[in-house]
Amino acid sequence: MQQPQIEEKKTVRKRRLSVVKVQMLKEKTFPYNTNKITDPTSAVRLLEEFIGKEDREHFVLICLDTKNKVTALNTVSIGSLNSAIVSPREIFKTAILANSASIIVGHNHPSGCPIASREDISVTERIKDAGKLLGIELLDHVIVGDDGKYFSMKEKGYI
Repeated sequence: MQQPQIEEKKTVRKRRLSVVKVQMLKEKTFPYNTNKITDPTSAVRLLEEFIGKEDREHFVLICLDTKNKVTALNTVSIGSLNSAIVSPREIFKTAILANSASIIVGHNHPSGCPIASREDISVTERIKDAGKLLGIELLDHVIVGDDGKYFSMKEKGYI
């Protein structure tokens, strides 16, 4: 006589998956006389006010809507006396969350001399290329120095 087979049940252990919500948090406000960027000098004035006197490099993102109104300011990176590590990934994370149509990036040179370095030009090219893929145009990359001196990648033909 044959023994009835006992059917073994395998218990499948379900994995827990993270369900997330992505949102941007307003940290604070920054008082400024206008919220529109019309040319490189208006971006420079904003950056001078925001990071002009810092003793280390601060790399800042200015997010803009379709009418070039500032929707967000974000300090992407704070570096050392003469460098700051910048990744397009970090720039566009904020730009996407702010629903940016375009962006302007900028940083200060604590030395006071706003001339672009080879690294400044290289990172600008990478940001510009990433923006093309994402549909968020890089309008300018400005470097702020002392006494109103600045370097605009747009004015110098790098963008």
